Amino acid sequence: MNIEQIKLILEAAILAAGEPVAFEKLRHLFDENEKPSTDDLRNALTELSNDCVNRGIELKELASGFCFQAKAELGQWIKRLWQEKPPRFSRAFLETLAVIAYRQPITRGEIEDIRGVAVSSNIVKMLLEREWVHIVGQREVPGRPSLYATTRQFLDHFNMQTLEDLPALTDLRDFDQAALQLEEQITTDTEATILAEVVTVSVALESEEIIESELSTEKSAVAEEAIS
Repeated sequence: MNIEQIKLILEAAILAAGEPVAFEKLRHLFDENEKPSTDDLRNALTELSNDCVNRGIELKELASGFCFQAKAELGQWIKRLWQEKPPRFSRAFLETLAVIAYRQPITRGEIEDIRGVAVSSNIVKMLLEREWVHIVGQREVPGRPSLYATTRQFLDHFNMQTLEDLPALTDLRDFDQAALQLEEQITTDTEATILAEVVTVSVALESEEIIESELSTEKSAVAEEAIS
């Protein structure tokens, strides 16, 4: 089977799936006697991605696999397909999500220590229901509080493959500018807009002396556990 045939099969499968498709699942599309090598399959996916350079869609590899999606710069037009207004997230919701993303695994009490206020049970419930956060264990201290971490769905939704793709806290330094950006309400429920607010909140957290080098070490240590 030549690479053009492989590309046609992969393109059709990824479009038909309606969700990210894992690399191994794509391999299993082919019978044993026609199954392309791992390198050939990777090359076909790379060519598919290159084919999209001058198109309105792109092939993305997310935590759960490969998917086609509209390019972010076309969002202002694409959003007009939907009449409903996207959900609006409070600063408290975004702060909680940002703390978990950068400090995971973390307990509710530790989140409250960082934010300086109590974490609403509704916020925790919303994060769990959206499957952006899950419980990965308990802290071995009195009371054994639950440990929260982000999920594979979180990575998929925010257009990332791993936690290492999280924006660095040093990307923005001016807290006043960050606060101003937060006041600009989300206009569309897309990965780019919500992630922009999460990053903005993360900058605010940096003023709480969350040191980037420490976070990088912690992120690496929990990366595999957080998306399992």
